[in-house]
Amino acid sequence: MSENKREVSVIGGGSWATALVKLLANNAGMVHWWMRNADKAHYINKYHHNPRYLSAVQFEKDKINVSNNLDEIIAASEIIVIATPSAFLMDVFGDRDNSDLENKIVISAVKGIVPEVHQIPARFFHKRFNIPYERIGMISGPCHAEEVALERLSYLTIACQDEELAGDFASLLECRYLKTHLSDDLFGTEISAILKNIYSVAAGIYNGLGYGDNFQAVLISNAIQEIERFVDALNPIHRDVKSSAYLGDLLVTAYSQFSRNRTFGSMVGKGYSVMSAQMEMNMTAEGYYAAKSIIKMNEKYEVDIPIATAVYRVLYENISPAVEMRILADKLV
Repeated sequence: MSENKREVSVIGGGSWATALVKLLANNAGMVHWWMRNADKAHYINKYHHNPRYLSAVQFEKDKINVSNNLDEIIAASEIIVIATPSAFLMDVFGDRDNSDLENKIVISAVKGIVPEVHQIPARFFHKRFNIPYERIGMISGPCHAEEVALERLSYLTIACQDEELAGDFASLLECRYLKTHLSDDLFGTEISAILKNIYSVAAGIYNGLGYGDNFQAVLISNAIQEIERFVDALNPIHRDVKSSAYLGDLLVTAYSQFSRNRTFGSMVGKGYSVMSAQMEMNMTAEGYYAAKSIIKMNEKYEVDIPIATAVYRVLYENISPAVEMRILADKLV
């Protein structure tokens, strides 16, 4: 990518996709935006805002093209930004021909594991479409879509093995309230972004059970240690997990009022069933799917991840949150 006025395609219709379209529309020549629902696409083209997510964000009509035709949106741009929940990636891309993404640059904003194959998005697109890892990037936090919509100062990390590509894409996002950092740790940042959702669910469960700030600090201190152990086992390179792409992303997800994973966990801690919490939220909590996939992945690596294991047992083995989290609390240091 040699110039900023490139056209970009965004796949997904939720709050994070909406926030990314807002950012990209500042610098890209045109943003082509796919969403599944034709009526919703028509509404945004007509009224220039998303009626369901971040509805206060107004788009310039000559900067976005919204369609439910995925073929059209993919063909329109070299750069494809994926912002769908991980649970829907196979549904959206599973039956597509390899040639559809040939010579494309794929930027993942998913922050989840593809549950059918237990793969991080970078590996899924590499294996499924033969895209070189050098043409795959990912967007990491610490950042919430809601604060982007409010134009509060925020930071994003763009990770890619091709540093020039990462820098060029970062320039499409930067504006007066959004700063970017670059990383070549594609796998570490993506795995960390997945794990932090599980730990945010744990923070929410403890909040729902009535544990306070003192304990939450101990929980998150142990969580970053789990992240370090797990990413080092999967991809043993030098990295500083105290930097914002790792620790910062964990903190904002575990503590923020905007965190859907924390909200989901808090409801479970207060006595909601997993299904009822999901239905009432009407939003995807990536930590739910990630907990199962991470435990499956860990069968190979056998990393000590007691917090993630406890969350899995609560969500998938119907263990009482009060009992499981009390046992876990005695293990933390």
